[in-house]
Amino acid sequence: MSRHTALVVALAVLAALISSCGSTEPRQLLGSIRGGTVILGTKFDQPGVGLQHPDKKMSGFDVKISEYVVNAIADELGVAHPTIRWYETPSAQREQLIDNGTVDMIAGSYSVNYSRAQKVSFAGPYLITYQGLLVRKADDSLTKLDDLNRGKKLCSVSGSTPAQNVKNLLPGVQLQEFDSYSSCVEALRRGKVDALTTDETILAGYAKRYEGEFKLIQMNYELSKPLCIGSPKRQRHNGDPFSREVYGIGLAKGDTAAIEAIDRALDKMITTGAWDSDLREALGDSTITDWEKRAQGGTYGLRPDPSPAAIEKITGTKPVADPACEAA
Repeated sequence: MSRHTALVVALAVLAALISSCGSTEPRQLLGSIRGGTVILGTKFDQPGVGLQHPDKKMSGFDVKISEYVVNAIADELGVAHPTIRWYETPSAQREQLIDNGTVDMIAGSYSVNYSRAQKVSFAGPYLITYQGLLVRKADDSLTKLDDLNRGKKLCSVSGSTPAQNVKNLLPGVQLQEFDSYSSCVEALRRGKVDALTTDETILAGYAKRYEGEFKLIQMNYELSKPLCIGSPKRQRHNGDPFSREVYGIGLAKGDTAAIEAIDRALDKMITTGAWDSDLREALGDSTITDWEKRAQGGTYGLRPDPSPAAIEKITGTKPVADPACEAA
């Protein structure tokens, strides 16, 4: 073999190896849709939200959101609906998987917050939810937030917003952080922990899957002192929701064209009624009806708001411990 031929072969092998390792640059969603294949990130272990079944089929509201968005954009671009490849995106890895080009976008119970928005862009939001508790149905020892501070064992997922909220505000709880909510649910079923905390949408999915085993508890402030949030500080009082979470679709930083296209698709999904019917199918019609009734009271609200302006509304809604505010 000549040196030239050997070099060509070596370069070909190197190129194949580099290609097999994937891109190190963020992917562009619209380009991927035009190219005919998209890689969509979501959760694989959240029934009702994002779940991969043994036959590799996907289900859940975030899955429906993702499918509708990419197909609506393809229709707008005048191209065929792309082939969808699903990729599991754990909470602690989402920004990295977008940044290194592993996925085109992520719709996976992805709460928008300031820290994440510095690393990736968000389209939407497409859902507003709240932090809650899942406990065993026969357990009456947990009925309010203060009960957690009495040495209760609470499970959440490392890298998730709910875990950080609990760390900030509930020093008396024994927080156990697992790598997935499914691990938390199994620990709860076996009595290894007393409760699981995360977004109500995720908890509702598990409650529906294990019908009769669990109950959902609304996570209101019921503490001895008021707490404060945001800047400027605003007091939270008993009965207020513990934390409001706004789900967005994460994608490459600065991909304005994709953000605008996704927002148009979400508008269409809502106005056609597909958003409501998909959410009710995923989490249960009675659950969504209950949440809508609760929203009429004014303190809570479950409403889709796909405008980018809605993202700005969540600035300052994360709870923080502030003794000066508590004393005010």
